[in-house]
Amino acid sequence: MPLPAPEVTLIDLRSADLRAAAPLPALSNRVVVVSLGEIEEGQHALTPDLGLLLVICERGIRSTLAARMLRADGLNAAAYGGGVPALLRDFSED
Repeated sequence: MPLPAPEVTLIDLRSADLRAAAPLPALSNRVVVVSLGEIEEGQHALTPDLGLLLVICERGIRSTLAARMLRADGLNAAAYGGGVPALLRDFSED
């Protein structure tokens, strides 16, 4: 499957350790690192000009909650089901 469209920004909720263990090199120029806490507190600084916000986490649970909160903030956000393992599998550059 091809990489997400250019108008999609990936929001990575994972900790630094998890990002180091499973980096997203092919997507690195389109990834914004934000914590769930920043989203909960409205301190994320994400804006509509980023396009669709595709939220990812390790397994897909926190991303669902974060996407819901971002939508409540008026942003176009969706969770990526299955987390980073699914993202890497689905968007491999075979």
